[in-house]
Amino acid sequence: MRKNDEFILEIIDVTNEGSGVGKLDGMAVFVPLTAVGDVVKVKVLKVKKNYAYGKALEIITPSKERIENNCPYFNRCGGCVFRHIGYKAELELKSNKVYEVIKRIGGVDLTPQPILYDECDRYRNKAQYPLSENGGVGFYAFHSHRIIECEDCVLQPEIFSKITDAVSSFVRQYSISIYNEEKHNGLLRHLYIRKGEISGEIMVCFVINGDTLPKSEIIIERLKETCGDALKSVVLNMNNKDTNVILGDKCETLFGSDYISDTLAGVKVRLSPLSFYQVNTVMANKLYKKAAEYAKPDGKNIIDLYCGAGTIGLSMAKEAKSVIGVEIIEAAVKDAEFNAKENGINNARFICGDAKTAAEALRKEKIKPDTVIVDPPRKGCDSVLIRIIANDFCVDSVVYISCDPATLARDIKIFGEEGYNLVEYTPADLFPRTSHCEAVCLLSKK
Repeated sequence: MRKNDEFILEIIDVTNEGSGVGKLDGMAVFVPLTAVGDVVKVKVLKVKKNYAYGKALEIITPSKERIENNCPYFNRCGGCVFRHIGYKAELELKSNKVYEVIKRIGGVDLTPQPILYDECDRYRNKAQYPLSENGGVGFYAFHSHRIIECEDCVLQPEIFSKITDAVSSFVRQYSISIYNEEKHNGLLRHLYIRKGEISGEIMVCFVINGDTLPKSEIIIERLKETCGDALKSVVLNMNNKDTNVILGDKCETLFGSDYISDTLAGVKVRLSPLSFYQVNTVMANKLYKKAAEYAKPDGKNIIDLYCGAGTIGLSMAKEAKSVIGVEIIEAAVKDAEFNAKENGINNARFICGDAKTAAEALRKEKIKPDTVIVDPPRKGCDSVLIRIIANDFCVDSVVYISCDPATLARDIKIFGEEGYNLVEYTPADLFPRTSHCEAVCLLSKK
């Protein structure tokens, strides 16, 4: 097989990133924007030792799962990968992928519970947009920092498109410079928008490489006209570092409040720009409900690691004996403490630090937790943390919420080595139409 070869290929599988997979003479060929059952004419773009990448030139026989794509940016933007197949087929693919990775990496052959899902469009409550050199707002192309300008993303609320239009017009009219990643100059790095799903409150945050935004009073007035009373906060976030990390540590409020509010799993929460908050509110409610089913918090001492603004632990506090949240980001801990007070929850407290710090503090207080909840970032839990949970906390059960099935499967194996069995797990589609799939599982001490 060589570059630029063309041949007919049947798609028999899909990768975790959403590309179709076919085989020719025993060699795997990855073809984006194809579906299982497609017969396609493929052109080879790159050849490796055991696999190749190709491009679909023509769909000769379409898969029965294939549908009309409803987004003009689908084949260019790096967000969605499944807009060409029906949502039911997407859910089956995701559920199977979670099962396969837990079986292969985690070493546990256990059938998942039915995948949790809801609406597949307009579900996001947050967007972070890079800007092009001419002030256009959009998203990065797949595996690239090339910006695809986007007038309306169907994953975002419609009001977000009106906000991006207002900002793009402002940037062009007043020649606001755009940050250049290679030269490390220019002012405006990202536009960051948050919306409370329940409250309807909107925050607009400008991430800048500097300390001030010129003509800020003008864009504030335009945002008021665009959003009306829903606009509760306009914030500057200063990020002067040479980094791919979007947000810096320092914020300055230009208009309204330092935060917006929303309600998740029955808990009213305060959201500052740096607060972690689930992007899909409706699905997060379903995910947290399942986590509570696994935790069975009634009368228990619960430790909530990676607690963020405290929503998971606080949602269980009314039934639990006590909740102790652990979070390393100080601003998030302050939000969690505020959220507990705002909701009249008196049996929850929060420790700013890592799991080891929390373990030492609880040992001194002679507190014996019953259940640990972990909701780690994509890299999962490291082996040191798992040993702390198993040996220092020595809990009866662990509820693990994961945004990456592969690292979840790896950690299930490590937990198994530390004496915990996987009892049950449930996939959850918090990011429909994208390649991402979350899961929540219950681990019990042997």
